[in-house]
Amino acid sequence: MKTVTIGILPQEKMRERMLAIAKGEYKPEASEPKIWFTSMRSLAEVLSDDNRALLKIIEEANPESISSLAAITGREPSNLSRTLKTMSNYGLVEMRHEKNHIRPIAVATVFQIFA
Repeated sequence: MKTVTIGILPQEKMRERMLAIAKGEYKPEASEPKIWFTSMRSLAEVLSDDNRALLKIIEEANPESISSLAAITGREPSNLSRTLKTMSNYGLVEMRHEKNHIRPIAVATVFQIFA
């Protein structure tokens, strides 16, 4: 499993950084974070103990669908689906569409955080 680098910047600094990149004034290095949060609190919500455990379960069990993951974890599919969508938005989970179902795939279970 690859390590994902996460950065924390206040919203205004993140906006300044993105504008500088868009204008060509700043080119991010390959080692810089690809995932950004605006605060430690928002990071803690997405990477809570429960959510990190969920990522490990996805990696180890390799579930075929959200329903099978719900059966493994004992969580409601609707609740699990919301959590996975949030994690997918941050690039922590890939939601692969296969035939009649969506298969969750953990992108990372190890994180390096820069504040």
